[in-house]
Order: sequence, then C-alpha cells, then structure tokens
Amino acid sequence: MQLLKRYSLLGEKFVPGEVVVRDALRVNTLKIKEEELVKRLEKKGVSLEKIGFARHGYYYNASFSLGATPEYLQGFYYLQDAASQLPVQVLNPGQGELVLDMAASPGGKTTQLAQWMSNEGVIVALDSNGARLDALANNLERLSVKNVLAYKKDSRFAFDLGLSFDKVLLDAPCSGNFCVEKDFFKKRSAEDFKDKARVQKELLKAAFKCLKPGGVLVYSTCSLEPEENELVVQWFLENFEVSLADTGLEVGDEGLTRVFGKELVGSLSLTKRFWPHKTGTEGFFIAKLIKNKD
Repeated sequence: MQLLKRYSLLGEKFVPGEVVVRDALRVNTLKIKEEELVKRLEKKGVSLEKIGFARHGYYYNASFSLGATPEYLQGFYYLQDAASQLPVQVLNPGQGELVLDMAASPGGKTTQLAQWMSNEGVIVALDSNGARLDALANNLERLSVKNVLAYKKDSRFAFDLGLSFDKVLLDAPCSGNFCVEKDFFKKRSAEDFKDKARVQKELLKAAFKCLKPGGVLVYSTCSLEPEENELVVQWFLENFEVSLADTGLEVGDEGLTRVFGKELVGSLSLTKRFWPHKTGTEGFFIAKLIKNKD
C-alpha cells in the first residue's frame, strides 16, 4: 500500500476498490456508420451512451460479452477504453501522411489511425513480439484496414528504416495501473517505474530521429506514475529540440508541474493526466510534442 500513499503526495486521494471504470468501444467507421451500429446493438439489448470527449466512442452496458457478437467479428467496432481512444485523436493523422506506430500490437490504436486516415496514406506499425503481431494482423483484417505495413522490429531502432515520418505515435510500454492489473500494488515497486522509464527514454530517442522537423509526436502511457510520465517528458524536453503543445482535450487534469517536492518545467501543464476516480477511465497520460524546425 506504500505505492498508493504516493498518490496523496501528488494531490489525489482515492480508494482503488471504489473506482469504477466504464466499459467502452469505438465504432469502426471504415465498415459501418455510427448510427447503424447503435441501432443494431440496441436491438440486442445493449445500452449505449456517446462519449462526449472521444470521437466514435461509446460507453456500453450489456448482459453478454461484446467480444463475441457477429458485429464484433465483422469488425464493426473495437473494444477500447475511453482514455485509450484519445492519443490518436490528439495526434490527428491526416490522409496521405506517413505515420509511425511504435508499439502497435494488438492493434487498437493502429486500426484507429487507419480510421482517421480513411485508409489512405501509410502507417508503419512495429512490434518486437511475433505472437503479438499475429493479433495485430487479425485485427487489421477484421477491421478492413488497408494502409498498414507491419514489421517485427524493436522500435528503439526504428530509425534503421531510413524513413522520415510526418507523425509518430508512441503509446509506450509501461507499468500499467491498478485499473488494468490485478494486485498492482503488491507486484510493483518504485524501481519498476524507473526501469520502464529507461526503456521509454530509448523509444523517445528513436522517435525523435524518425520524425520530420515540425512533425508531431504523441507520447502516452496507461501509467499514473510520474517517473513514466511527466519526468520522462521533462527529460525529453531538456535533451532534444522539441516543444510541448496543447492536446486540445477538455477532459482530464493538467500534467503535474511539481512531483514529490520537485519543481518541473511549467509547460508540462499542457500534458493530460487521467485520474480514474475523476474520469471513469483507466489511469492514463498524454503528451503532444512538436519537433522544432531547424
């Protein structure tokens, strides 16, 4: 429980067992219109509520698994937490752009990128785990995505591809949080967060090398730990020619500018932090960065 106490030092007090995360899905408009899917699911007895801050997102309540319906198997929707739908929305990839997805499997955000790009342009999707790439391939086919090139590759060496990307999505491997992992407080330690941060920094180095000047990088995690969020972004700002930009999101708290008594750069307030007891989502963090032009 020592880890839980650290949240109160960050200005938040809550009881994990009392936090309710609402189930959510994303309509895949590459295959079906939102209103049509809503009608089909409601006929099956599914209760749906539009998520005000997530384009194509809906909260749902059902007496059966939504991962086993004909509509799911046909790729009409993807089961995806509301906060998890926001990094792509912040990145806002356009038709005709070259986009890098650095941690692609199992494909939630990759397929969402394709949806925003209307299956145009090119998405290069990387994952170092072959088994997870199988899951990615399955979801690409199920959701009728046509503009993705998927590679088995460690994204820390993404610059080996020799490509310069308009936009990069780094939904980084992280420690997770109590909403997504059972017995989180028993399994994790502060040293775990520091170990993850080392990998996250290596990935950001590679992302910087791959990004065009003036290009957009969105860094996100499903972690609540400053070591993997604000402190990683501060390190990135201090060591690379990048600047933080407004995410454009009205939901979520401003990123922390003071962590455990240490003052951080003021622009970190432009990042977004999702506390589960406030947003009803998983714990999440999003930062939007621009590579400075020469």
